[in-house]
Amino acid sequence: MKLFTVRSWQGLLIHLGIMAGLTVAAALIFFNVYLPFTTNHGETVTVPDLEGLHEEEITEFLSKRNLKYEVTTDSGFTQEYQPLTVLTQYPLPGSKVKENRKIFLTLNAVNPPQVKMPQLIDGSIKNAALLLESYGLEIGQIKYVPDLAQNAVLEQNHEGEPIEAGTFIPKGALIDLVVGDGLGNTTLEVPELDGLVLDEAEVVILGSGLKIGNILFRDPSLADRDPKDEMQQAEDRLVIVKQSPASGKRIRIGEEIDIWLDRQGEQKDSILDEEGAESEEPLPQAAINE
Repeated sequence: MKLFTVRSWQGLLIHLGIMAGLTVAAALIFFNVYLPFTTNHGETVTVPDLEGLHEEEITEFLSKRNLKYEVTTDSGFTQEYQPLTVLTQYPLPGSKVKENRKIFLTLNAVNPPQVKMPQLIDGSIKNAALLLESYGLEIGQIKYVPDLAQNAVLEQNHEGEPIEAGTFIPKGALIDLVVGDGLGNTTLEVPELDGLVLDEAEVVILGSGLKIGNILFRDPSLADRDPKDEMQQAEDRLVIVKQSPASGKRIRIGEEIDIWLDRQGEQKDSILDEEGAESEEPLPQAAINE
């Protein structure tokens, strides 16, 4: 017995139309009813932030949210977290996923990996910071000592002891540095500045390998005056009447000298004594910010 009997072209077209309609209906039912029902279509879970959680907490934490997890073979290390705590995760926190989705986790290693100590000595402190970061190490204490090599690394220490380049140490270890301050131990005698105008004093101070510190006025009313004004009358021009440290003392290269200015007509003998005490009334009333 035949299910379909085609007696004309019209009948064939009718049968083909019926078959096409049934196919479309079946596809609509499959994609809009069956699949959403079996895959929980439209039901999502927000991925929580797991960073910093210990592995023992993860199972219960995720099961309450209908999620699973898997620890990747890769591991990282940071001293910020305890061993076996979550460092990274995928999908990221806040992502929308379906229930029972697996979250892939990277845990903090139990034992920190060993890395080689780089050579920092004779390099700059900036270069040392970049090298330590690239090796997974951190800068500890920085101690400046007298040395003409400014900001140059003189020593590299770990846990209070010198450490040679190439030595294996735990990743994340602190490296203490001893750095030159650029001044050195060389000392020189402070020049005599009494009676000099500011321009002359600058030449003498800088030429001696020293620096100009505070520029002060004995008379506060002179604070608005330009000490470098060459048009001033001789008796009215501003000259140095005090200095600290006093002339003749020995200080290190690169140290500063503070100076006091007053009218030349008011100039007085005002050399500071060895303890830095002034021989007359206190002077610093106003200052120029260099």
